Parts: sequence; C-alpha cells; structure tokens
Amino acid sequence: MPRRRPADIARPRIVVDLSRVTFMDSSGMNILIAAHQAASSAQGWLRMAGARESVLRVLQPVGVDQVIGCHPTLEQALTA
Repeated sequence: MPRRRPADIARPRIVVDLSRVTFMDSSGMNILIAAHQAASSAQGWLRMAGARESVLRVLQPVGVDQVIGCHPTLEQALTA
C-alpha cells in the first residue's frame, strides 16, 4: 500500500456540541485547548456550539471562546 501524501489526508473539522454540558472546569478547558491545537496543527479546526451560560462563565474569563470559535447553535458552528 503506498504511503499517503499530506495532501491526501483530510483536515480535521470538529464541532464540539456543548448544549448538554452543565459544568466545566479547568480539565475540560485543557481538553478543548489540546484538541484545538491538534486540529490546528493538522491544518483543520475545532469549534464549539451551544455552550450554556454556566460553561461560558468558565470559558470567557480566560478567553477560550476567543481562541476557539464559539457558536450559539450546532448549525451555525457547522456553517461558519
């Protein structure tokens, strides 16, 4: 089997649906940041969708929502 060239490998496009998440701490933020960095390194992207106020209160003060695209709905995240 021939080796794949980088151009043949799909770029990751990930949307994390947070609409059912009611609590997030620094562990959750670290996972999102690591996933964002991994997707970016592979020339892809990670976006968040549907974060509740309780989750946004954790993400916004440290700017995670500015680094990782945060959209009100899943549909908006998919089409942004």
